[in-house]
Amino acid sequence: MLTIRDITVRLGGRTILDQAAATIPKDGKVGLIGRNGAGKSTLVKAIIGELEPDGGAVEMPRRARLGYIAQEAPAGNRTALQAVLDADVERTDLLAEAETCADPNRLGDLHDRLIAIDAYTAEARAARILVGLGFDEEMQGRPLDSFSGGWKMRVALAGLLFSQPDVLLLDEPSNHLDLEATLWLENFLQTYPRTLIVISHERDLLNNVVDHILHLQQGKLTLYPGTYDSFERIRAERAAQAAAARANQDAQRKKLADYVARNSARASTAKQAQSRAKMLARMQPIAAMAEDSSLSFDFPSPDELRPPLVTLDLASVGYEADKPILRRLNLRIDPEDRIALLGRNGNGKTTLARLLARQLEPMEGSLTFSPKIRIGYFTQYQVEELPSGSTPLELMTRAMVDKPPVAVRGQLGRFGFSGNRATAEIATLSGGERARLALALVTREAPHMLILDEPTNHLDVDAREALVQALNAFEGAVILVSHDRHMVELAADRLVLVDQGTAENYDGSMEDYIDFVLGRNQPKSNGGDGKPARKSGAIAREELKALRKKVSETETRMKRIQQQLEALDSALADPSSIKGDLAKFNIGELGKRRTQAAEDLEVAEAGWFEASEAMDEYMGGNA
Repeated sequence: MLTIRDITVRLGGRTILDQAAATIPKDGKVGLIGRNGAGKSTLVKAIIGELEPDGGAVEMPRRARLGYIAQEAPAGNRTALQAVLDADVERTDLLAEAETCADPNRLGDLHDRLIAIDAYTAEARAARILVGLGFDEEMQGRPLDSFSGGWKMRVALAGLLFSQPDVLLLDEPSNHLDLEATLWLENFLQTYPRTLIVISHERDLLNNVVDHILHLQQGKLTLYPGTYDSFERIRAERAAQAAAARANQDAQRKKLADYVARNSARASTAKQAQSRAKMLARMQPIAAMAEDSSLSFDFPSPDELRPPLVTLDLASVGYEADKPILRRLNLRIDPEDRIALLGRNGNGKTTLARLLARQLEPMEGSLTFSPKIRIGYFTQYQVEELPSGSTPLELMTRAMVDKPPVAVRGQLGRFGFSGNRATAEIATLSGGERARLALALVTREAPHMLILDEPTNHLDVDAREALVQALNAFEGAVILVSHDRHMVELAADRLVLVDQGTAENYDGSMEDYIDFVLGRNQPKSNGGDGKPARKSGAIAREELKALRKKVSETETRMKRIQQQLEALDSALADPSSIKGDLAKFNIGELGKRRTQAAEDLEVAEAGWFEASEAMDEYMGGNA
């Protein structure tokens, strides 16, 4: 059991954690969630002892082992397999002592303990974990320094899982993983035999692994039983209750204020008025559920282009001459396409994305683009390379040098950067805000095709939902590379599997692909042109387009009728001011026209509400 007892942490004069308290059940699986910047990393540092809280404490059983991945990636000449084996410190120490021990009794004790901790099957167990995280046999034997930072962090994760601490603390473990490794990790964690605390914004992981949600908000911790979906239901219910209570309190306050205003001056009611005034002063406002009003994604709509946008015909691509990574690529991308690229890291998804983004040229075959196509390409590198000393406004102004300030501000506003947020230094922005800024930059010219390579790494759950809705509303083509299968399932209607040196349409669903990755079935046949999926996606977007048009038309009609009503009201109030077409009507006829206009406005408003609700339901059901 781990107990967080009234922890308070202040950093830079700001209170991050305010007497936060929670008790983690023994062997429980807990998902720690909170908006970007809520203080999750600060809480983790307090739990692992890296940060001394200003008040309160974290309590654990004395002999309990807590496991956490350090920020520094492992390095050196050790092989990946050896690094994982070394993570079990007890096994390593016992084996080293057994090699030099001369005392038969002690040697017997050592071997008994080694058997008890299953030390002699350790290499096979470590290898299985590495395979699950994407390391084949050759990679397991390579030195750590031959790997990139992301793969080194996978080794660190493998070592932590192998060591099986009593409290396993994982901070966004899927950020360095592809979809296939994420699926394996989720499967592994489902059967983890000890206490697990995982910070994650992966909705599927939180639904399939954890049995409690620990929510950090406004410096406080609240533990909810159940999965993330259960937490959302409870949160929605509480928000509705808070809104109802706030509305009721507002009505009471208005009633009391009216009474005080009407009766304070009367001698007969002055005492009652004073009593109600005191009651009014004692009423504490009921706080609204905290929401981030700046959470926003709104991709600008491109002008229409005739299909196809892109055509690949037997194309090959790579980085070295005569060494293509992908061959015989046949792919057509139309304006309505929503394509997710599947496949393990290293199979060529990013290479294909760069080819489509015009950052690489085909070595063989042909690649044809629509002549006027504009492409927006998002990668994590753009988020990491934003100049920390600049502000969003300065950066966007430089990027849109030929545009007026109002257009620059408008593009920033689409992504939640208005007011002070537009002039804040990038160094002060959260990871999610930086990701939004990078997306604002790559979409500033209203691209016809948007290519997103792992767009969710810095986004919390709510921000990911907002991004899904924005992608579904976007009127161009989308190419998506993501380990977040919730996003893939809701934003993509066509799957392309990048594997074995090529890319082909995958005719199964995401569910089929997940089963295949986890070994629960065989892959569905690849090939074909993916037309059913494209057709369904096109139909969905046509429906959304029609709903948008209806909303826009009814808004225009309401505005026109409102102007008519204002003119009629002015004419009826002051007949001498009547001019224009209204001058030919007498007062009685003007009154009739006013009545008819009011009825027309009521009909238009009803139509607007109906269309708006239909669009909201569509967006909610497809986000």
